[in-house]
Amino acid sequence: MVEIIGTKGNIQNIDRFVQHILELAEKYSITIQTLDADVIYGKDHLVSAVQHAKRAFEQGKNATNSLAMEILLYASGERQIQKSIQKVGVKKGQRNIALVFDGKLSDDIIETILKTLDISRDDKVLEGNIDTLKKFGLTQREIETVPESHYGHLILERIAMVDVIK
Repeated sequence: MVEIIGTKGNIQNIDRFVQHILELAEKYSITIQTLDADVIYGKDHLVSAVQHAKRAFEQGKNATNSLAMEILLYASGERQIQKSIQKVGVKKGQRNIALVFDGKLSDDIIETILKTLDISRDDKVLEGNIDTLKKFGLTQREIETVPESHYGHLILERIAMVDVIK
């Protein structure tokens, strides 16, 4: 089961934060990916990234050895891990954070994870706008090609393009 939530938190040490994520994922036998929510345009953005990542593994076309990293690549619309991390990876400081869970989990597990990471749930941080599109790397010209109601489609197109540029 895929679950996507928005959160807010203050990340003081990225390495320690990522280590906690890895430990929690192993403890609960789930996949967890954290992303900079300021570059995420709604839940559909991440649902599509997860679907593409899973399909890549099913077809043997994955570029990484973990589902979490493959989700990162697709969510960023990039094929290089370093570029993906720079673009959509979590950053130090007071941040909006998107969490992607894949696997069997309950509300209790999610609450425990949030408490362990010292972050609070706020799904509103996942609501994208024109600034989100620009932070994602879309140009004003690209944005102007579609009505505002279709802005999310621009992101989905970038995700789909990852398969083409492999």
